This record gives sequence, structure tokens and C-alpha cells, in this order.
Amino acid sequence: MIAVCGGGEADAETMRLASEVGRELAARGALVISGGLGGVMTACCQGAHEAGGLTVGIVPGTNTSVANPDVDIAIASGMAEGRNVLIVHSADAIIALKGAYGTLSEISLGLAMRKPVAVVGDWCPIPGVVLFETPREAAAHAVAATVRAGGQRA
Repeated sequence: MIAVCGGGEADAETMRLASEVGRELAARGALVISGGLGGVMTACCQGAHEAGGLTVGIVPGTNTSVANPDVDIAIASGMAEGRNVLIVHSADAIIALKGAYGTLSEISLGLAMRKPVAVVGDWCPIPGVVLFETPREAAAHAVAATVRAGGQRA
């Protein structure tokens, strides 16, 4: 299970990259988990579906009907931004795209939990984060890292 994190609102290029990340992960047999709402979360779920993948969305409130239409399994957290802890704990690796403070929290939580963290693009230079230019490279890295770790969670 790979978390895809990024802004709830995103520009066209970030949406394109997020969709490609979803496709690349699904093509590699990974389940995609996200915050389940709009922007990057919508695009990665759409991309995963295009490649026949399965998606999970952990939404901030108690109503799962707010999940984007490409979320296969919606989970109501009732935790607002606190759901980021659930997303990262559930994931074996994290891929982040352009976002804001919620995305930064998911990156830092992933690093604190010693999970592989990949960022597509150079919007967020943080020590310990591996940067990739393309979604293909980020997806390959995240899946390979979980295979090397035996799929074990911290």
C-alpha cells in the first residue's frame, strides 16, 4: 500500500503527475491510499483506476460520501488533518507531490516512521527525502523499497 499525498487543489501539471503516479503504482500491483478528496488525491485515484488498480481514501470527517468518485474504499476518520497519521501508518511508502502543510506533515510523519518517502519534482527539498523527476521513477522506488523491506511496516 503506497500513500500518494499532495494538495487538495492542484495546478494542471501537478494533476497530470499525480495521475501518472497512480497509473504507475497500479501497474506495479500497489494499492493506492490517499486522503480521498480533491486535487492530487482525485488525480492519483483516477490514474490508478485507469490502470486497473484499487484505491483507499481516508476522509477527514464522518461522511464517506465526500470521497472522490475514484475511491474504492472510503474510510471516515472523523479526525480532520489528524487522518494524515492514519494514512502514513497504513502505507508502506509515501509519494508526495506539490502540496501545502498537510503534505509536509505526511512527509515528516513518513520520515519519523522510517518509511520510504519520495517527492515528485523539486518543490520541497527536505533532508532524507528522495527526489524524483518523474512519477515512473518515484513509483518504481517506492514499490522496490517496500519489496526490499519485505513489505513490513514499522
